[in-house]
Amino acid sequence: MDDGSRGNWLALREDDGRAYLLRRAPGEVKIKGLGRFDAEELLEGYSLGDRIKVGQKSLTIVNPSLPEARRNMARRAQVIGAKDSGFLISWMGIGIGSRVLEGGHGSGGLAMHLANVMGSKGTLISVEARTEHAEVGRMNMERLSEVLPEFPKWHLIEGDMGKIGSLVMEKCEELDAAIIDIAEPWGVIPEVEPLLRAGGRLACYCPTTAQLERCWEAAQKSGMIVEWAGEMIERRWVKASKGGVRPGNTPIGHTAFLLISAKVATHEEE
Repeated sequence: MDDGSRGNWLALREDDGRAYLLRRAPGEVKIKGLGRFDAEELLEGYSLGDRIKVGQKSLTIVNPSLPEARRNMARRAQVIGAKDSGFLISWMGIGIGSRVLEGGHGSGGLAMHLANVMGSKGTLISVEARTEHAEVGRMNMERLSEVLPEFPKWHLIEGDMGKIGSLVMEKCEELDAAIIDIAEPWGVIPEVEPLLRAGGRLACYCPTTAQLERCWEAAQKSGMIVEWAGEMIERRWVKASKGGVRPGNTPIGHTAFLLISAKVATHEEE
């Protein structure tokens, strides 16, 4: 096989977008939705871009990227999806070389999106209080590091979000952005704000309006300016059987409330 794959990882993609990650290596593996087989024997004679039949499925062999990794990630905690992750990354200016703190790593859904845009010069610090969640998130991120062509310096800290300031400072002098997704995000804003550079942004991911309000107040009390607060609504459309398109039957719609605040200078020079 012509192996232009990343880290020997490949994706077998169905025409509707569903995909299955597998590593090209000898030995039997079990892939949910495909069955058991020896990946090296299965792929013998095939190249990237070829079509292959596995059982009753006809699939295309492709180089994996974030969408394929996301579809195959292990999940324990609920994850921040593409809709909200993309908005946060864009609004907060996160990109190549950014230094980002993620509070509430969970299964790594948001961290995977962040890693995808930060490049090898970026620094991503993830914090997770629960060991069982950290284990799943670490597994997803370690596999993603083998899939992406570039991966940031990633550090996973297991502990209390409100008590990791010194550990964060050991990894980088200051942060460009922080995204907080924990039960009471307003409680750690006073500890996170000093870690941000002037102009850096802090976001909170809030399931309820009451939490959004408390985060808003905590951000302002810490001297930050709230730049945006609200929700992102997603409405998918499908092709109708008799022609035309219409809204799908299972729209995602609302997932959470977001708040984005910015750190500003505390006083003007005389």
